[in-house]
Amino acid sequence: MSRRISILGATGSVGLATLDLIGRAAPGAYKIVALTAKTNAAELARQAIRFNAECVAIADPTAAKALQAALRDHPGIEIGVGEAAVCEMAARDADWVMAAIVGAAGLKPTLAALRQGRSLAFANKECLVCAGALFMDEAARCGTTLLPVDSEHNAVFQVFDPAQRDTIRSITLTASGGPFREASHEMMARASRADALAHPTWEMGAKITIDSATMMNKGLEVIEACWLFDLPPDQVDVVVHPQSIVHGLVEYADGSLLAQLGSPDMRTPIASALAWPKRMPAPVERLRLTEIGRLDFQPPDLTRFPAIRLAREAIQAGGIAPAVLNAANEIAVEAFLADRIRFLDIAAGVEEVLERSLSDADMPQALTAFEDVFAIDGRARQMARDLMVERQTLP
Repeated sequence: MSRRISILGATGSVGLATLDLIGRAAPGAYKIVALTAKTNAAELARQAIRFNAECVAIADPTAAKALQAALRDHPGIEIGVGEAAVCEMAARDADWVMAAIVGAAGLKPTLAALRQGRSLAFANKECLVCAGALFMDEAARCGTTLLPVDSEHNAVFQVFDPAQRDTIRSITLTASGGPFREASHEMMARASRADALAHPTWEMGAKITIDSATMMNKGLEVIEACWLFDLPPDQVDVVVHPQSIVHGLVEYADGSLLAQLGSPDMRTPIASALAWPKRMPAPVERLRLTEIGRLDFQPPDLTRFPAIRLAREAIQAGGIAPAVLNAANEIAVEAFLADRIRFLDIAAGVEEVLERSLSDADMPQALTAFEDVFAIDGRARQMARDLMVERQTLP
């Protein structure tokens, strides 16, 4: 029987890599239920036709006409428009859902998919960053299997033995260091949009590439790992590993350090989640250690990359802090990509929004329901937008 699959964020790098794997599988192994995208109507239609999807949804209403025109000769494919339609299709009956919508915008549809109580593969770290306790409680209530797709969390997932939790000393997430790993503070202060998007190892979307350049992605991943693996922040380490071969490690009490290695290709962690608890072939380059020759590791420079510190402070503070951190970062990255602020203003702006939020007597400091998360996200975004105007350093 075909496994019923939905992909939220089907036109992004993770969504397309997932479809690539499905396209290589045996005929009939998978049935595509729903595909969603934000604005890329042409690619969404192309994939829907290729995989004979049951339904598609485009979040941006301005892209609706293009999607309808592209699917005019395929009346069997149901079309939805708007964020509500994305959530409705995320809730369609499926055995396995890939949640790959970038940012906090992915929280509602991912939550809708989670409530099916099936298998949820997620590359949207913001669900756990913004609503960690609520999200994990809801997954437990619904009996949903959570399968991490971020390469680092998937790596830890593969070597983390829940039955031996009391013997686990720590987990380690690796970081490439991004395009500014060896750059001076002065070079980073002058960095252009093109400089920050020139990642040396991974091919990713613009937002996550900038997060890699600031190393905010690693800070967010620390928060995600704390919730996903039920560990305190002091048991989640980060090391810079330029080769991006070792993706995650787990240290046990007996001194064993178990690591997952693989070529820097997202199809490996996606294949791991798609086939779990089994394995499946993936068309990735084989890892040949004799050709690699050496693997380097070093601690992150928290002076040049304060984002990791900010993330640790946010999860230690708890309450609204991680959600504010994420919202402020998304707005700051957006401003940088629009050439309105400089590169170093991203982390500086996030820190200022955090400070303002946590000292604002009118801002609730606890999250007791998902509605609270959405409300805090909106307020933090507006605060960040106002601050970006104040801090605008470029014409």
